[in-house]
Amino acid sequence: MNDLRVAAVVMRSRFGEVEANLEKTRQFTRQAAAEKADIVCFPEMSITGYALKREIERFAEPLPGPSSHEVQRMAKESGITILAGLAEESPSGAIAITQILAFPEGEIGTYRKLHLSQGEQEVFEAGSEVRVFHIGETICGVQLCYDAHFPELSTLQALKGAEVIFMPHASPPPQSPDEKRDRWLRYLSARAYDNSVYVVACNQTGDGGVGIRFSGVALILDPRGEILGEISGEEDRMLIADLPAAALTRTRKTRMGFFLAHRRPELYTDLSSPAQEAMMKKYQ
Repeated sequence: MNDLRVAAVVMRSRFGEVEANLEKTRQFTRQAAAEKADIVCFPEMSITGYALKREIERFAEPLPGPSSHEVQRMAKESGITILAGLAEESPSGAIAITQILAFPEGEIGTYRKLHLSQGEQEVFEAGSEVRVFHIGETICGVQLCYDAHFPELSTLQALKGAEVIFMPHASPPPQSPDEKRDRWLRYLSARAYDNSVYVVACNQTGDGGVGIRFSGVALILDPRGEILGEISGEEDRMLIADLPAAALTRTRKTRMGFFLAHRRPELYTDLSSPAQEAMMKKYQ
């Protein structure tokens, strides 16, 4: 890993107002670049806006497409990597919840949300690939909102080399921003601590225009699960934090700091056994 300065954006994204959302993306990217950030992370569906309606088909784009090209231009102009979210018309013709990674060199990476909530399952198609990405000398994972509730995903990304996991959200209330922050800390800190990774999480905020409100929160956690930076509130804001490589190395070299090094995978084969799947079905 190399030292990184990251920016996490809390942003109101109005559903279907793609040009306005892109303009906000541009403004925050310029601000992040002015503050010497290496990466700026926007919330889930930050470009399209978030909705659980078939109307979203009108705004879904294939990749590459107009929005991804625009974000690509922003990355080149600013010299930083941008993570931004949109509704993607996938190769199968379905709609995926996708986070694009636009690199300053001109490349585009994609992460398609793997775990869909019950409401999302009626509209979207789940992704099927656990990916990690190289940003400079750092290996990063991406998870989208509901994904973060599944600890195996963070572990698998860490085993694939991830040192930082970005977790953009479009997570609605009923929680207030402070309640959302406290809820996140109950499990996002565990994802960081158990896997010795940095975690960068951010959420949409305010009314997205289709009857869904979001609690504006951003958190950046170190590999011990401790808070490096946080913001909460209804307004559009950006959080900046430095992620030193030495802190991650120190944690992973501590005798009782890097638990993944002492895993016993032969004990975990039942995680995907038919018996376990049958057991869980009674709760669905």
